[in-house]
Amino acid sequence: QVRLVESGGGLVQAGGSLRLSCTASGRTFSSSNMAWFRQAPGKERAFVAAINWIDESTNYADAVKGRLTISRDNAKNTVYLQMNSLEPDDTAGYYCAARAYSLRLHEQAVEYRDWGQGTQVTVSS
Repeated sequence: QVRLVESGGGLVQAGGSLRLSCTASGRTFSSSNMAWFRQAPGKERAFVAAINWIDESTNYADAVKGRLTISRDNAKNTVYLQMNSLEPDDTAGYYCAARAYSLRLHEQAVEYRDWGQGTQVTVSS
């Protein structure tokens, strides 16, 4: 099992930027697909981005393409989400997730076993 801890959330004005980090403990990080999800009040948890452990290929939700970028540093057991051109609709709790030894990137929350506690991002208009 992997323990995940997110950081980097906060309050930012529309058009601003934030970088979220998710640091993992455990031996399987370098063999795990990593993903970011977000959940706004009253809404279901939604896929944001994912990165493959084999070739670092990525998938993004349509709503964030061109503005958010996922990356990973296996030497630091950390996955990042660079968030640019933020919009009020990006306001949500952001959660890091991991799935070990998978050959494909999943966009459904049920496919990920390990989760962090989340970090809040609030974008003011």
